[in-house]
Amino acid sequence: MSEKRRVLLIGATGMVGLSVLQQAVGRSEICLTAIARREVPLPPGARMEMRVSPLEHWAALIGAAQPETVVIALGTTIKAVDGDRAAFRAVDHDLALMAARAAKAAGARQCIAVSSVGAEMSSSNFYLSTKGETEDQLAKLRFDRLDILRPGLLMGRREGPLRPVERFLMIIAPLIDPLLLGSLSKYRSVRASKLAEVIFALAGERMRGRFVHEHDDFRRVLSAARSVRG
Repeated sequence: MSEKRRVLLIGATGMVGLSVLQQAVGRSEICLTAIARREVPLPPGARMEMRVSPLEHWAALIGAAQPETVVIALGTTIKAVDGDRAAFRAVDHDLALMAARAAKAAGARQCIAVSSVGAEMSSSNFYLSTKGETEDQLAKLRFDRLDILRPGLLMGRREGPLRPVERFLMIIAPLIDPLLLGSLSKYRSVRASKLAEVIFALAGERMRGRFVHEHDDFRRVLSAARSVRG
């Protein structure tokens, strides 16, 4: 029997993180550890470890986990931090890089980071420029393999009430997605549960390098994983 792959999840309480916890159930090839600032209920049948701790202890916990793959699914919104750009950057940039550096120091060879479609350092949009800068800094850490996931609108269960614009986008996304063709297909919506499947399909990939995955790439990754499983 092959040894289980040690995967560490950073950002377990968000939409993608919760989906990763759910999708981990039944995956006997994965040994999943998650680190969070607050407790979340584990899904039925879960065989994983959740470590709850203040941020100042995260680096030590990451080191103790000795992950092969670190999954960074951290993310907030400008609305969630009441428009405070520094608070937004503290999560999406500073905390993400702290976790990645600690994982690299602990021996992780792969980093899978959830970013956003349109992420670009030179963007005039603060959200996208922050995401782009984070991607650039992650690349400079020189993991053996770096997988950047750039989803469009994330569909799934969110904590707290939805803003009217969020509710509207989730309603119309299934109608608009088929119209987004060619280079626009990367803006199609994707369910958080599907993104979690992509994460597990990529975890443990041995080919070295930096790989950016957008909407059509997600489908190819899952198709390749299914063909390997037969």
